[in-house]
Amino acid sequence: MTKKSRGLHAAKSLRKRRKEYRLGSFSPRRKKADPLQGASQARGIVLEKRQLEAKQPNSAMRKCVRVQLIKNGRQVTAFVPGDGATKLIDEHDEVLIECIGGGNLGKAKGDIPGTRWQVIKVNDQSLRALLEGKAEKARK
Repeated sequence: MTKKSRGLHAAKSLRKRRKEYRLGSFSPRRKKADPLQGASQARGIVLEKRQLEAKQPNSAMRKCVRVQLIKNGRQVTAFVPGDGATKLIDEHDEVLIECIGGGNLGKAKGDIPGTRWQVIKVNDQSLRALLEGKAEKARK
């Protein structure tokens, strides 16, 4: 680790050092790795369907899918919103996932532990349109 600059003409280097520290390139704290690599949405292939138990005090089983991202091969768990939506998703389907968001962006939302993404499209068809019966699932 380098020592801090001192003296009359040290302002520029001190400012630069503070900026690096703030942006995290030199940060001592480990940042969470982002599987989407800064993108708001990403495509992936469904590996399996699973149910996660909600955190206390709820006792529901939240329907999720395990997705392998096409862009980098990483695996993430994505929440499937909607009543009966998991019936519309099969293994090896191509899905589009996005960040759940909410009050604490980048973290898990609500009572679903460790799940930061949700499914919005299945085989290029909107999940909401599929649930409402406005579209039929495309064969791939």
